[in-house]
Formats: sequence, C-alpha cells, structure tokens
Amino acid sequence: MLRSIACIAVPHMAPFEFGVICEVFGIDRREHGGPTFDFHVVAAEPGPIPTKLGFDVVVHEGLDAARTADLVAVPAALIDQDADERVLEAIREAVERGAWVLSVCSGAFILGQAGVLDGRRSTTHWMYTDRLASAFPATEVDPDVLFVQDGLVVTGAGTAAGIDAALHIVRTELGASAANIVARRMVVPPQRDGGQSQFIQTPVVECKSDSFATVTAWMLEHLDEELTVDRLARKALMSPRTFARRFRAETGTTPNAWLNRQRLLRAQQLLEETGLSLEEIARECGFGAAAVMRHHFVKVLQTTPTAYRRLFGRRETAALAG
Repeated sequence: MLRSIACIAVPHMAPFEFGVICEVFGIDRREHGGPTFDFHVVAAEPGPIPTKLGFDVVVHEGLDAARTADLVAVPAALIDQDADERVLEAIREAVERGAWVLSVCSGAFILGQAGVLDGRRSTTHWMYTDRLASAFPATEVDPDVLFVQDGLVVTGAGTAAGIDAALHIVRTELGASAANIVARRMVVPPQRDGGQSQFIQTPVVECKSDSFATVTAWMLEHLDEELTVDRLARKALMSPRTFARRFRAETGTTPNAWLNRQRLLRAQQLLEETGLSLEEIARECGFGAAAVMRHHFVKVLQTTPTAYRRLFGRRETAALAG
C-alpha cells in the first residue's frame, strides 16, 4: 500500500517538476474522499537547495525518510551534473527493497546514474531522450510516451507528463477513484492519450459553450442508450446537420467518436471498480455486447477488457476474473 513518500530535493532542480510531486502526494485530500500520504521532502544535505531558476528551497530533513518510503521521487534537474552518491544509494536501496521509484523529466538521468535503469525501459523529456540513451546504453529509451513503468520504476517525460506518471502510481496502488479525486483537485485529466495507450486515455473534452456542455453531460448520463445524431440534435434543438457540424467545432471530434471514447472510459472505470461481468459492462456502457466492447479495447487501447481488469482492477475483482 502506498503510504509514505520521500521527494528528494537535488541541487538545481526544476521548480515545476518538484512542485508536481509535492502537489500530487503532499496534500491532504481526505476532505474530498481522497488519499493522504506521509510526505517528506528530503535532501542529502538539509538546508537551502538551489533551483534552476535561482531561488532556494529550504529542506529540513536528511535522507532517512527515503530509506523506508513506499515511493522515492526525484524531480528534474540539470542533466550534466553528478548526483550526490548518498542520493544514488537511497534510490538503489528503494529499488532493492521493492519500493516505487519515480523520476520526472530529466530526473531520469539521476536514476540512470544510480544504475536502476539498466535492463529497463525508460523515458524522459523528448529533448533529452537521445542523450539519455547515449549516457545509459543499458536502458531502452522510449521517446514517444508520457511515462514508462518497468517493474516499480516509473520514468515520466517532460514537465506535465510528471503528473501523468504520478497519477498512474496513485491509480495502480489506490484505484481509479483516488486518482480521479487527486486529478479533479488539480484541475487536470486523470489520464491522457499517449503511446502507452492501454494505460493512458483521452480526457473528456471540454465544450466552449454552455449549450453543448449540457448536451455532453446528458450524453454521459445515457451512455447505455442508442444516441443517434438525430436524437442528439433534437436534444440540442438543432438540425442533425447543424448539430454534427457544431459538435465537431466544439469538441474537435464527431459525436460518434466522442461517444465511443466516453463509453470506453466508462467501461474502464467499471472494470477497475466493480465485479460486473463483461456482458453487463458492455450493456451499461452502450456497447451492447462484450464482443463489441472487446473490439474497441483492442483497437484503441491495444489490450482486452479481461487483461485490462487483471492489470487495473481491484485485487479481489481481478482475482475473480482470472
């Protein structure tokens, strides 16, 4: 269970990436039904830690909390600097005892120096993927994803992808509901599209006008029904042709494509959080039959509903499905 977090502050770290770790794991969200963690910011040498932008972050704790944390996180920093050997040892120890290790953006270079990327897949900011592969040839660098999980080592790509990587860990350990609460508080999508598509999905597209926001909200409440363009147009008090044209202008996609994506997201949620059968989930989401739902999973997520449930479902649900 994910309870204690140690974020290692390193010299010349990037404030945003450091802030991502603090924002996801450092805030008590029990008021909203979300998780809270025993969160520590630690450093090899407590005291003022200079950031890339010239101001300091004052850290009061040494590395002791990192030695027992369930997750050790490393923000982005200058890629050409040598990390403190004490930091590298704390990262190695975390991997050896089976804790999660997370790097954000160029923090992957520190993981590389620690040797924990050897034999693993990894990623970093697209500007630095070639340099990561050159500096650490024993890791397979994927330049096309928002994050990579290999074992319990997670490397996030540039900047905001650190949010995706951190939320992925929350989601894996505590479930979709916990990750959704954290994401909602941060006003970010709980998951985004990326090359690792079975893990990362498209968020609900926001509409520019209140009229379409009302229609899409109604669509989400009636996913199990047949929602033709004619029916939706009547709901919006428009002709079918006008509705289809304006829907695409508002959301960037067609009504049918939007519906399929939202049905897929709903199916993922039900697979993660319930013990409903595949046929029940398919009907509730509007796919009609499990075979149709399976087709959409394979086409979009490159996985099957059964495999998805086994990976992301609640442990007792996944065990029953297996």
